Amino acid sequence: MQQFSYQYLQSHPHLLNFVRYNPIWYRYLTRDPNRIAELEREAKKFYGKTFPQRLEKISNQVQMAGMLIQFAESMKD
Repeated sequence: MQQFSYQYLQSHPHLLNFVRYNPIWYRYLTRDPNRIAELEREAKKFYGKTFPQRLEKISNQVQMAGMLIQFAESMKD
């Protein structure tokens, strides 16, 4: 792996952790260090930080809060 790629991973611990969980990325970065942007996109998917994943998480939380409110209201009656 080139020095630039290694230093970049060292400065971004979440990417380094992703590469450790997905060792194929060592090979990808060794062969083509310009795939850093692709690595970042894949890491976002892996960690659930894409916009659709965040939106789904918020939606699930709102739905859970609604269910809890309905449950609390049904217990009052």
